[in-house]
Amino acid sequence: MPVEIDESTRRCTLIGDDVHLEGDGPAIEIITDEQLRMSVALLAGQRVPITEAEADALTVAGAVDSRRHLKTSVPGSVI
Repeated sequence: MPVEIDESTRRCTLIGDDVHLEGDGPAIEIITDEQLRMSVALLAGQRVPITEAEADALTVAGAVDSRRHLKTSVPGSVI
């Protein structure tokens, strides 16, 4: 699991292939990566792909939710 959350302090750790980032929940932004077709957590300029369950948990810790829903009916959608 690439996300660890301390519920008492709302400090979050994002773990990727070559990154291990720590920060407060509100310092994290969650976006949709259209090419990966999944959510990505952004912290200190670094990107860590995450599951939707992890994205939801980060929003509870205060992360900014900037995800967009991808739809097949939208012209130009990668889906």
